[in-house]
Amino acid sequence: MDTTSTPTHCPYCALQCGMNILSLPQGGVEVAERPDFPVNRGALCGKGRTAAEVLSPGARLTSPLVRSDGGLVPASWTEALDLIAERLGATRARYGADALGVFGGGGLTNEKAYALGKFARVVLGTSQIDYNGRFCMSSAAAAGTKAFGLDRGLPFPLEDIPRTGCVILVGSNLAETMPPSLRYFRELRENGGTLVVVDPRRTKTAEQADLHLAPRPGTDLALALGLLHLVVAEGRTDEEYIRERTAGWEEARAAAMAHWPEYVERITGVSVPELREAVRLFCEPEAAMVLTARGPEQQSKGTDTVGAWINLCLATGRAGRPLSGYGCLTGQGNGQGGREHGQKADQLPGYRKLDDPAARRHVAEVWGVDPDSLPGPGRSAYELLDALGTDIRALLLMGSNPVVSAPRAAHVEERIRALDFLAVCDVVLSETAALADVVLPVTQWAEETGTTTSLEGRVLLRRRAVAPPPGVRSDLDVLHGLAARLGVEKGFPTDPEEVFGELRRASAGGPADYSGITYRRLAEENGVFWPCPESAEETGETEKTEETQRGTRGASGPVHPGTPRLFLDRFATEDGRARFAAVAHRATAEEPDEEYPLLLTTGRVVSQYQSGAQTRRVAELNAAAPGPFVELHPRLAARIGASEGDPVTVVSRRGRAVAPARITPDIRPDTVFMPFHWPGEGRANNLTNPALDPTSRMPEFKSCAVRVEVRADVRAAPVG
Repeated sequence: MDTTSTPTHCPYCALQCGMNILSLPQGGVEVAERPDFPVNRGALCGKGRTAAEVLSPGARLTSPLVRSDGGLVPASWTEALDLIAERLGATRARYGADALGVFGGGGLTNEKAYALGKFARVVLGTSQIDYNGRFCMSSAAAAGTKAFGLDRGLPFPLEDIPRTGCVILVGSNLAETMPPSLRYFRELRENGGTLVVVDPRRTKTAEQADLHLAPRPGTDLALALGLLHLVVAEGRTDEEYIRERTAGWEEARAAAMAHWPEYVERITGVSVPELREAVRLFCEPEAAMVLTARGPEQQSKGTDTVGAWINLCLATGRAGRPLSGYGCLTGQGNGQGGREHGQKADQLPGYRKLDDPAARRHVAEVWGVDPDSLPGPGRSAYELLDALGTDIRALLLMGSNPVVSAPRAAHVEERIRALDFLAVCDVVLSETAALADVVLPVTQWAEETGTTTSLEGRVLLRRRAVAPPPGVRSDLDVLHGLAARLGVEKGFPTDPEEVFGELRRASAGGPADYSGITYRRLAEENGVFWPCPESAEETGETEKTEETQRGTRGASGPVHPGTPRLFLDRFATEDGRARFAAVAHRATAEEPDEEYPLLLTTGRVVSQYQSGAQTRRVAELNAAAPGPFVELHPRLAARIGASEGDPVTVVSRRGRAVAPARITPDIRPDTVFMPFHWPGEGRANNLTNPALDPTSRMPEFKSCAVRVEVRADVRAAPVG
C-alpha cells in the first residue's frame, strides 16, 4: 500500500516523542513509529499512538461559532473576527488596555506563543497576559534561575540518565505521565545505578525504585532539608566544589542543620533509616541527579522546595558536572518554549525579563516600536483568572481549558461567566470554549508546521503532514486578522518560518538564544539544544557538529552546535557561581483539622492528558480511563464504610467532587488522590487550593485539607 510519511512529533507531553504520520491512499492518516528519533526510539504511549484520531472532523471544530440567543451557532470567519476586534476595541476604549486579558497555553508552538505575546503587548497594549504553563513548572524555573542564573528543564539530555550512579525522582509518576521515558530509568538500574522515588503513593514508577520514600503531601521541603542535614552530619559534602563553584553555603547549611532526622521523620512520615539509606544511595556513586516534577513544585512553597533539592546537589558537588545535576521534568508539550518567548506575564522573547530596560530596548527594536510603549509585568495565571469580570472585562484565550485545569475551578468558571466578552481559539469545543461568545476553530499539530522545545531544551520541528478541514485556520492567521482589524497592518505574518525568523532575532543574546537555529537545521538534525547563538565565535564554542566540520558558517562565524549540557564550566550567574538557597520547612497553606482531617493530592493517569479536552474524545483512551476516581487506603475506606466502586464525596473549603472509590494499600492512610482530567461532578480542581507561591505564583495543587463522605444512599453515617 502506497503511503506518504512525514516525520514529526507527538502533540502531548514535553517528551515530544518522534513519530511518523502516514497519509493513507484511501484518505486519513495514522501514526507510525519513528525509530530514528533518539529520545523515544520509536516507542509511543497510548496517547501518542491514537493522536491521529483527534484530527478527524468528527472529533473537532470546523467552523467559527458565535453566541446568539444563548447558544453557539456557526458563523463566517469574517463575522467572527470582526466581532472579536470590535468587542476588544470597544472594551479598551471604555476601560483601558489592561481591561483586556490574554491567556495562552503550553501546547502552542514557539511561533504561536511568540506571536501571542507580541499581539498582547503591541496590538492590545495590555500587561494582562499569562499562560497555563504557570501551573506546570514555574516553581522549578524560579528556583533554577535563583540557583544557576538560568532555567532549562533538563540541563542535560535524557541519554545521560542511564549513565549516572543514582537518580532521586521527586513527585513524578513517569510510568503514567511519560511512559517512553521510563526506559532510561530501567537502563540506569541495569547499568548498576539506583533509583529513589519520592511520592506519597506507591505508583507504577515507585514500583521500579530501589527505594521508595512516601512523605506526607506538602512535606517535600522538610525531606530535602533532612537529607542535607545527614549529608553534613555524615561528612559527605564536597568542600572543594562548594568553595570553588558556589556561594551562600554557610546560611544554607545552618538552615539544614535545624532539620535533624527525627524531626523530619515526624513531619514527613519517612523513617530515619529510610532517610539514611537515601543519602547513602545518592552520595556513594561518583555521579548522581535529582529530578523534580509537579509533586514538590505545585506547592505554595514550591520555589523553596526545589531550592532545597538543588542544595542537596550543590553540597555534594552534583551540579555542572558530567552525568550529575538537577533537572525539572517539564509536563506540557511546549511548556518550556511557551514561557521562553513571551506568553508569561513578566517575560519577553529569549527568556528576557520584561522589567529589564536593555531587554525592552532589544525586543522593541525587533518589533519596530518604542520601548516605552511596552506595558510592564502583569498578573500571574491564577491572579489573572481571578480578576476576570472585574478588572479584566474581555479575554482572548488560546489552547487552554481553565474551567477544568485551574485551581478552585468552580470559582474560575464563575469568573469566566462574569466576563463581558470571551473569545476562544481551540481545536475542540472544550468546557471553557463552550462558555465563549466567539469560538474559532484552529489547526493542530499535524496540520501545521512549527517548532516546540522539549523538556531537554531541544528545539524540534513539527512538520505539516495533512491539510486541515475546510473552515479551519491557524492561530497565526487569527492574530494576523485581528491585528489588522485593530490597526496594526504589519508585523504578524502567517508563515511560521517567517515568524520563527523574527523570534530568532528577538531572542538573540538572551538567556534562551535561538538565533543560530533555523528550520533547515531542524529538518536535518534531530533538534538543536538552546542556547544556540548564530555563531560559535560568539561564545568561543569549540565542539563541532557535522555542519561545522563541513565548513558551514553563520552570519558571523562557524555554526554554533547548540548546548546539550549546561554549566559544565560555569553557571549562568554574574560570577559563575551557583547560589545555595537558605530555606526552612513551613507548613502548607492549609493543614488538616477536625473538620477536614485528610490531605488531597492530585495527578494524572496514563490514558488521559491535562484537562482531557482532546483525549476524552478518543474511544480507546476513554475505554482505558473512563472517568475520575478517589484513591483511598483500606484503613480509611473501612473507617468511613466505603467499598470498592462506591460513590464517595470529597469536600474541601472550596467545593466538592464525587467519584467512585478505588481502594488500594499503595497510598498513605492520611491521604486521598484524585486525577484531574474530567469536568462535571468529578472535577478534582473544585477542591484544590489557589494559595500561591510568593515567588513563582504557582498554586498549591498538590496539597489541601479535605474530608471524605459516603453518599447517603450507600451508607447513612457521615465520615469519621
